[in-house]
Amino acid sequence: MRRPRPLVPSPGQESVWDYPRPPKVEPVAARITVRLGGQLIADTRDAVRVLETSHPPVYYLPIADFTAGSLSDAPGSSFCEFKGAARYLDVRGGAQTAAGAAWNYPNPSRGFEMLADRVAVYAGPMDECTVGDEVVTPQPGGFYGGWVTSTVVGPFKGAPGTLGW
Repeated sequence: MRRPRPLVPSPGQESVWDYPRPPKVEPVAARITVRLGGQLIADTRDAVRVLETSHPPVYYLPIADFTAGSLSDAPGSSFCEFKGAARYLDVRGGAQTAAGAAWNYPNPSRGFEMLADRVAVYAGPMDECTVGDEVVTPQPGGFYGGWVTSTVVGPFKGAPGTLGW
């Protein structure tokens, strides 16, 4: 499959096609929040994001910045060639549970140690996820967990027909 034509970023934007492979992990200065079941279940200014070619950033928040009882072990696991073995988590807020809607790398691979003790959340099942004052849009498709904001342009991997990118 041929690589798609990247959109040209405007000033203040990034193209996901300029992100590296293997991915890069970097700190985030913005406040990140997650709401589910009408409750604020995570609020941090200590997030990191993973940047990988063709993907909107994936935000990892400290486990300690989630409210007590909002994360619990879920069935399943996966393996990333870069980050290592991931475990899945259920996310709870109010009376709502989003099954398998978060994941983390308890023992990340070398170079990704910043992900230890952090959790990434799929934005789609949540009431709302924010980066700064902006509500994010989930990355297309159901597998990848990137958060799309006005600061990134694609096209983004995950939509139908993008598997071979």
